[in-house]
Amino acid sequence: MRATVESPADDGPRTPVSHCRGCPHRRDLLTEGRCSPGDVCVRAMSGRQIERFFRVNPALADDYAGDSFWERRAIAARYLSQKKLLPLIHDPDEVVRRVLAYRLPIEALDVLIDDPDREVRITLADRLPPDRIERLAADPDYLVRQYVARRLAPGRLFRLIRDPDRQVRVTVAARLPLESLGLMRDDPEPEVRLQVAERIGFAEAERMRADPDWRVRARLAERLPPALLGPLLEDLDPDVRGIARNRVDRDPFDQEPSPRTKPTER
Repeated sequence: MRATVESPADDGPRTPVSHCRGCPHRRDLLTEGRCSPGDVCVRAMSGRQIERFFRVNPALADDYAGDSFWERRAIAARYLSQKKLLPLIHDPDEVVRRVLAYRLPIEALDVLIDDPDREVRITLADRLPPDRIERLAADPDYLVRQYVARRLAPGRLFRLIRDPDRQVRVTVAARLPLESLGLMRDDPEPEVRLQVAERIGFAEAERMRADPDWRVRARLAERLPPALLGPLLEDLDPDVRGIARNRVDRDPFDQEPSPRTKPTER
């Protein structure tokens, strides 16, 4: 798989080459200085030279939309008129379709939602409006679902609560509405529960005081009001005990969470 269009072969020496023989541009662009063998050349097998050619002659991109060389098509696609873009959605090369994912109008992007290339679908998850990316929530690639979890409306994140990927669930835990956060309280991954402990309401947080991971308990010891620290004062982990004891010693009469410890919406 080619990662990018910007990694072409070496430009080679800037000397006249056989590319000019039979080139349709040799009698006009070459004589006008709008192309140059070994430097600005659409016939070269060099992405840098092709890019320079279309930068100088963008109006000619339409003529190369169906070219046999994948890199020539991909670079030309950056300069194509909008009417020429849509026919390329079935281009056999993923690099060409990645260019389309960036350039197609938002209203036309749905045609690429089932594209086999992950980079195309990631671009869609990043560009589509939040109300049109839910179809990508079931994408087989975790990174696509990660983008969806970052952008989907918080009230629509429920289907990702049990996502198989840990990092996707961490993102969900950071954005899920507070009233639903308790659904992730028993997630099997400590990183997810740590994010839950960061935001969950105090009443529900009490049930997390026996969490098996000390980091989760330590975060609760930092957030909970002293009146709710309870078992954390006798926690098996000395760091957790120390945080809880310092909280009580600092403000033993505090029965309500202070403004700076109240959870906030994200």
